[in-house]
Amino acid sequence: MIGQPWHTIDAVEQDVRLVVCDMDGTLLDEEGKIPDKFWDLLDHMHDRGIVFAPASGRQYATLKKMFGHADMITTYIAENGTLVVNEGEVVSTTPIVRDDFLQALDIIRAIDYRDAGVVVGGVKHAYAERKDAPFVDKIHTYNRDLVIVDDLAEVDDEFLKMAVFDFDKVSPRVEQELKALPSTSQIVISGEYWIDVMSAEGNKGKAVTDLQEYLGLTERQTVVFGDYLNDLEMLDRARLSFAMENAHPDIRKRARYLAPSNSSHGVLSVLSMLLDM
Repeated sequence: MIGQPWHTIDAVEQDVRLVVCDMDGTLLDEEGKIPDKFWDLLDHMHDRGIVFAPASGRQYATLKKMFGHADMITTYIAENGTLVVNEGEVVSTTPIVRDDFLQALDIIRAIDYRDAGVVVGGVKHAYAERKDAPFVDKIHTYNRDLVIVDDLAEVDDEFLKMAVFDFDKVSPRVEQELKALPSTSQIVISGEYWIDVMSAEGNKGKAVTDLQEYLGLTERQTVVFGDYLNDLEMLDRARLSFAMENAHPDIRKRARYLAPSNSSHGVLSVLSMLLDM
């Protein structure tokens, strides 16, 4: 069953204190940019004491760069929920088990039948072994703080996520090979070209719960927007959960409400209604 239309909500009855919003396909427009009208809306939320938290598979440093001139944003859910930061303080991390990381690395290194590579998100930096310009340019979009290394296994950091980028879109064969990892890990399809390896305990839903507990807020005070499979769990952590019109069918079924598409600036339309702007 698809979520109810967003305009059926009675805005007067809502006590919004936390807004958690996915980026690609959700807040960002069809050109991958933050809509210009978002900044006025952000000012309004800040004045009302509402926390806005971007939630993305992107690196923390990348998210900070995207919202760099907005001092009102101090809360971030990065690396698909495995890192939560509030006002510069780490709220929670959900790292990959070390042995799982090494096994996954062996599997990924053996993928010689696809034009694919891996970027590893750590607490300190993001890391990659593959050095060619097309690959580095692609992963740098999502990982501003990127370090190229000779051997990922020798890096001293706490690893949060391994993201496999495939220039020819996600390969079912690669997905199947990665599913041979122990149950302490999980495989998440986070986009048409991306397969993520994470701790089995890590997802955006856990991150939202960690943040709610840290801020002393409830699901009824939380609004969540998402469009793809890595957003599934966080839709269950908010009374006001929205799938974008352009969302994956499973997201449209999971969310309570349906918002206009990202190209129509659906997040802005819904929040303007909820906040009576």
